[in-house]
Amino acid sequence: MVNVGRQALGHVRRACLALPEVTERPSHGAPAFFVRDRSAFVNAWIAGHHDHHFPHLWCAAGPGVQEALVQEGPSTYFRPPYVGHRGWVGVRLDCGIGWEEVEDLCEDAYRAVAPRRLVDELDAICGKRCSE
Repeated sequence: MVNVGRQALGHVRRACLALPEVTERPSHGAPAFFVRDRSAFVNAWIAGHHDHHFPHLWCAAGPGVQEALVQEGPSTYFRPPYVGHRGWVGVRLDCGIGWEEVEDLCEDAYRAVAPRRLVDELDAICGKRCSE
């Protein structure tokens, strides 16, 4: 399972660090990704955390997203401790979730916490990539 987590961390790292003004640093013993080195939007628990003994992420999410994902896929998504009450969603990395979906979740988490100017910058970058 650790290999799954390490492979996923590579995908998560590439996806998150490609976003405007993102930094990575350890937070509570796990790799974490921050907008402008302040607002966390993804925590990567590669070796698990507390009662969750499997590789997973905690991702910031917009209103209602956590509930919808947990209801739709309870074997993949869960309400994480500490940040679940703020709407964050836990994502298991060991149950066949696709890397593209993981990358989309990271981008959505970024959009949930980034200031409007950075979201607009991301949209401009995406528009340029999509038109090429």
